[in-house]
Amino acid sequence: MVLTSKDMQIYGYDLLLGLIAAFYLFMAPYTKVEESFNIQAMHDILYHRHHIEKYDHLEFPGVVPRTFVGAILVSILASPFVLVASLLQLPKIYSLYAVRLALGCIILSTLRFFRIQIFATVVLRCDVLLLVLPLGLELLLSRSISLPKALISCLITALACIGLTILVDSFFWRKLSWPELEVFWFNSILNRSSEWGTHSFHWYFTSALPRSLLAGYPLFLLGILLDRRVWFHVFPVLSFVLLYSKLPHKELRFIISSLPMFNFSAAVAASRVYNNRRKSFWKYLYVAMIGGFMISLGCTFLTFMASYENYPSGHAIKALHKTGYLMENSNETWVHIDTFSAMNGVSRFCENYEPWRYSKEEGIPLGDLQRKNFTYLLSEQSQIVGFECLFSTKGFTRARLRVGFPPAVLVREPKVFVHGRAGNKEIFYKSWPGC
Repeated sequence: MVLTSKDMQIYGYDLLLGLIAAFYLFMAPYTKVEESFNIQAMHDILYHRHHIEKYDHLEFPGVVPRTFVGAILVSILASPFVLVASLLQLPKIYSLYAVRLALGCIILSTLRFFRIQIFATVVLRCDVLLLVLPLGLELLLSRSISLPKALISCLITALACIGLTILVDSFFWRKLSWPELEVFWFNSILNRSSEWGTHSFHWYFTSALPRSLLAGYPLFLLGILLDRRVWFHVFPVLSFVLLYSKLPHKELRFIISSLPMFNFSAAVAASRVYNNRRKSFWKYLYVAMIGGFMISLGCTFLTFMASYENYPSGHAIKALHKTGYLMENSNETWVHIDTFSAMNGVSRFCENYEPWRYSKEEGIPLGDLQRKNFTYLLSEQSQIVGFECLFSTKGFTRARLRVGFPPAVLVREPKVFVHGRAGNKEIFYKSWPGC
């Protein structure tokens, strides 16, 4: 298939974004602990399919289970033209796809907005309800949609989605389950989310949003001032962030659904500044905007490098598979993965076929590891009795400012150490880099 100039005009930006997303995916293919729930679900669905008894439900730690529905939908339906955040396998990212569609529907003032948002709330992330309420109220107060039609549409969609999520999740969990109701109960009714850490009320506005939007943050504020039509769409999303700010436990992913509308406001401002760039006052704003874009580009490159270096155990297990010695006198080569390594890049998709075998057993004292039949260890400990360190992989620690170019550099330190069983001559036939 050959793309014509007309195709490039229509799909050119989508193609560019898709290439950038693919670049990020290939350069940083590993996952963190937050994504382990859904990565494990995808692994079991792809490899075990309908054999539910083989599913590793123990891989899902925590009080509240995550839905399998989002994993299935993203695997089948998700557009490839999304950037770095959309590559993360999180329930919040699954709901972001639905929110993107819903925001387009609200601009067109259609009932489809309610149907999509109800689906996202009931099936994917219950806290999207905080976004549905202000946006839906805006549509009703502006008389873009009638109240009776909205109620009927919401009721029918909610009942259908509740039935869907209970049916699918109960099948996979082998018990009656509505995951997002359990999430709502844990976070809102029991108010236990603060057990995972707290931030101040203004954290989203003074830390999370500036880091996420970069140059788009001042442009988003400028867009509200330059075009009052933007305020109509942005105000409900701001209300959503304000409502979420009352929750002591804060994470960027909780409000990631608000970013598309903030970027919309920033785009309006950027367009206005560009169109008026030849006028006396506007030219200074134009220069400031270009400078902000350059700073954002530098920050994006820095965070990309940090992301690449942020999965030390993923790089470690890849290097082990490439160099590691498979035991000739044994049917199995066992690799033990400690908790730190399991949280920093290792997933089931990193595993090789037999005779490689893997253990993530927790709670084993370091002194007892030599009593097990492990051939190799992936550990955050540099020294372990009964094993010798073969090599280590470095990981991102922090960014350091300096005088010169580039003005910021990454500081990397050894994070994961790969050990081989001491006294096993077969292992040490290989040439290892050492620690």
